[in-house]
Amino acid sequence: MALDKNIQVEEQQNYGGDQIQILEGLEAVRKRPGMYIGSTSSRGLHHLVYEIVDNSVDEALAGFCNHITVEILPDNVIRVSDNGRGIPVDINHKSGLPAVEVVFTILHAGGKFGGGGYKVSGGLHGVGASVVNALSNWLEVNVRRDGKIYTQRYERGKPVSKLEVTGTCETENTGTVVTFLPDDTIFEETVFDFNILKTRLRETAFLTAGLRITLRDLRAEEPVERSFHYEGGIREFVAYLNNSKTPLYNDIIYCEGEQNGVLVEVAIQHNDSFQENAYGFVNNILTPEGGTHIMGFRNALTKTLNDYGRKNKLLKDSEPNLSGEDIREGMTAIISIKIQDPQFEGQTKQKLGNSEARSAVDSILSKNLEVFLEQNPQVGKIIIEKSVLSQRAREAARKARDLTRRKSALEGFSLPGKLADCTDKDPKNCEIYIVEGDSAGGSAKTARNRATQAILPLRGKILNVEKARLDRIYGNEEIKSMITAFGTGIHEDFDIEKLRYDKIIIMTDADVDGAHIATLMLTFLYRFMPELIRQGHVYLAKPPLYKLERNKKIWYAYSDDELNRILDEVGRDNSNKIQRYKGLGEMDADQLWETTMDPENRVLLRVTMNEDEASEIDVTFTTLMGDKVEPRREFIEERAKDVQNLDI
Repeated sequence: MALDKNIQVEEQQNYGGDQIQILEGLEAVRKRPGMYIGSTSSRGLHHLVYEIVDNSVDEALAGFCNHITVEILPDNVIRVSDNGRGIPVDINHKSGLPAVEVVFTILHAGGKFGGGGYKVSGGLHGVGASVVNALSNWLEVNVRRDGKIYTQRYERGKPVSKLEVTGTCETENTGTVVTFLPDDTIFEETVFDFNILKTRLRETAFLTAGLRITLRDLRAEEPVERSFHYEGGIREFVAYLNNSKTPLYNDIIYCEGEQNGVLVEVAIQHNDSFQENAYGFVNNILTPEGGTHIMGFRNALTKTLNDYGRKNKLLKDSEPNLSGEDIREGMTAIISIKIQDPQFEGQTKQKLGNSEARSAVDSILSKNLEVFLEQNPQVGKIIIEKSVLSQRAREAARKARDLTRRKSALEGFSLPGKLADCTDKDPKNCEIYIVEGDSAGGSAKTARNRATQAILPLRGKILNVEKARLDRIYGNEEIKSMITAFGTGIHEDFDIEKLRYDKIIIMTDADVDGAHIATLMLTFLYRFMPELIRQGHVYLAKPPLYKLERNKKIWYAYSDDELNRILDEVGRDNSNKIQRYKGLGEMDADQLWETTMDPENRVLLRVTMNEDEASEIDVTFTTLMGDKVEPRREFIEERAKDVQNLDI
């Protein structure tokens, strides 16, 4: 799958102005930008960069580009450069316009719609360049092609100059440079985040073996630069994801092949964790909801390993077959396919529907994995043994779960004894505070609005689920209390319709221990109830750090900066009484209500997750909560300069 400039000579000859196919106009983008880029928030802003980068990646997938550079210039201008063939500049006869102008001014125009420009494409909808143009204050495109440099400028989607020759270059020096400034009248946020771009571009480089992507931030006095280049492609992606874990075997299982026009790549490695982390990509685009390629992967993996286990007497005749979940425990996998005409299901277009993708992945993985296991029997034995342990633990967890269900049925619906529930039974009106410690729990129970606010105090630090199997999780009293109180169940039993509270609010002390407890809780929710986070039900309470009293008036400050602002307003002298809260237990019930629980005054931080960064979220949780110390130290050192309000 590495890039080769010589493999697509015929496409080089056929890629001209008439390969740019026009499907419809560019009317609605500025009126309804969310339809085209998802939102006008920070996520939508960064999506503009991805659209232009994806066009350059298409050139790499076709074998004509091996270096893409993304630069954040002063004033948050973006410049994306590649060394591909250069967008065609000759006249597109259907429109009478230069092909490059068609690409940037007409929606659904490009070399991706059967005109012979590309066999496969990462741009799923073909709206990238024109949408970015429509949503930019200005955009300038420079094309190096046929020994000439062509330039055209647009403002808010409309050309303000004709395509002109502005210079010459060596004939072999080809490529495209797109420079643009997002429209600040459309976007709520116009400041680009280097780390967000870094995550996406690293992932793109992993998925396109041999492609180098360089990211530069030129906004500060000292430029910041990162470059990503992985000859090993998705094998190196798996190694990166497993960096904070301990692999169970050294080899990364790699399979590739082509069937019915579908190119398939799969990389697999098991580790000592208890979570499955498998990510599917179609034409380099993440498919968070899976689809037919993931179904083919799971079917092939389960069948091949069970057949191997039986054939080599690693599974006893009396033992049942291993389930897919057992085999995938502790597995990191990347499933990447390239397909000419991807069909997506659902409104979000995040689930692949092509039936040929399922059979291609199933067939190619089955054949390659069988050969690998025969050649590497020790790896096969390790995977089977881990899967058997998982099977036993899952059975123990099922028995514990069934026992809990039977007890609940006999006793009536049994909520945890320490839960102080609310009286309103409509989940939309209700919220539950998960509170650190009995002392703070007592204050919260006194302070709360009994009609709508439930309190569940937890004793100490809950189990770190990153290091525990399902049977231990079901055996942990604090976690069982949360599962029972929420009502949704976990894993395959999870049902969002049974959620008893619209808001789940984690309320811990504003210190390092409190942050650790909150992280443990978030780890549990992310691993076993991620839909609660996806649908916006999880929050962090933000208690104040300081109480300032002066002349019988009281102010609360949630940061050192806020305290200093208040002191500047009221004066800095001996009349001030400043209390630094070390924990929730130091507040009386009235103070806790007024500062942290009253919906009119409190500050809540909603916990969200961006599906585009799923692999990076996994790496972060594993780094913070896993066994390896060195990756955690590196993580902390890299981000130390960004820390605020660290309680020493």
